[in-house]
Amino acid sequence: MPTLHILNGDSTAHSFRDTGLEGDVLVWREVFSQGPLIEDISSAEFWKLREQWIGAAFDEDPNDYEKTVVRPLEKLKEPYEEINLWFEFDLHCQANMLGVMGLLAKNTSLSPPKIFLICPESFPGKSNFKGMGELSGEELEYLFDNIREELGEPDFAIAAEAWKLYVAKDADRLEKWLSESTFWGSLHCLKAALEANVKRLRTNADGLNYIEQSLLDIYNYGYKSRSEIYQRFWDSEKIYGMGDLEIDIYLNRLIDRSLIKLD
Repeated sequence: MPTLHILNGDSTAHSFRDTGLEGDVLVWREVFSQGPLIEDISSAEFWKLREQWIGAAFDEDPNDYEKTVVRPLEKLKEPYEEINLWFEFDLHCQANMLGVMGLLAKNTSLSPPKIFLICPESFPGKSNFKGMGELSGEELEYLFDNIREELGEPDFAIAAEAWKLYVAKDADRLEKWLSESTFWGSLHCLKAALEANVKRLRTNADGLNYIEQSLLDIYNYGYKSRSEIYQRFWDSEKIYGMGDLEIDIYLNRLIDRSLIKLD
């Protein structure tokens, strides 16, 4: 049976090679938790916007974006009978998951694939579980065998509404929807991630959002190097799932405002 595994990031892909799971692999390398978005993810405008932003934010060559992000998406048009989505509990992964589900929903095939989600919030024996990138191939197989859930029409309806509100970046509308929604289907990590996004969308009296204020607090507590700040932020705010390049976006804003000066 033709199977596709969509893995959120290269760290998971590295361990996935050690599993005994069959099928093709698509490594998702976008970061929908950051930067501009528009609702129509299937449009050329969407991917051009992302290419331009990624290039500017992370100093990437547009040709690299085409090769590592856009071209692999051609696999989604192939006639797979089963697609497995490997996405974690944090905002980084959940935003990417919504995007992938939006792309899959555009599939008008008369025989759509069965789509499954593997989304761990924790792992047995790991008290501070941060993501699938820290798991072995055997442990990834354990997740596949024990927590995999098939997604249905209700899940895709929830994802479509969540994506629309997420892209709009309206904290009040998103918060209202989250408070009124009582059914989350198999998307059991989505609400907490979007609640973290609401906190990020709002700014305080000093014009800082939640992430910027958290980083400033860490700095003021005495951590003056990027590596120290990264670690303290990961320890306290793993719900955001941010890597060092993403954290740098917010640190650089604080530097530009002369609120911090790093070693």
